[in-house]
Amino acid sequence: QVQLVESGGGSVQAGGSLRLSCAASGRTSSRYAIGWFRQAPGKEREFVEFISSSGGGTYSAASVKGRFTISRDNAKNTVYLQMSSLKPEDTAVYYCAARSGSSGSISYAAGYDYWGQGTQVTVSS
Repeated sequence: QVQLVESGGGSVQAGGSLRLSCAASGRTSSRYAIGWFRQAPGKEREFVEFISSSGGGTYSAASVKGRFTISRDNAKNTVYLQMSSLKPEDTAVYYCAARSGSSGSISYAAGYDYWGQGTQVTVSS
């Protein structure tokens, strides 16, 4: 079991930066691979970034590659999403999610078992 809490969202102008945090708690929190997803009003939940349980493997969606960076500090049980060069189309609620195993696609929400409550990111022109 793992509990996830996102933080760090807010409002920024286009071209600005934000760093989101996903704090995990639970007896096996350090064993989970983590994905970041986002969902804008009226749109499907979209995959953004993935990081393996060790932090040695990452995967980025094409829409954010080169602008967003995922990392983790297992000593702090925290995963970060550093977002730079933000665009208005990045506006969404951002969620982190944990996988308990290696089955299923890392880029689909159905492949994850635990979810945080989300944090709002708003990018204005």
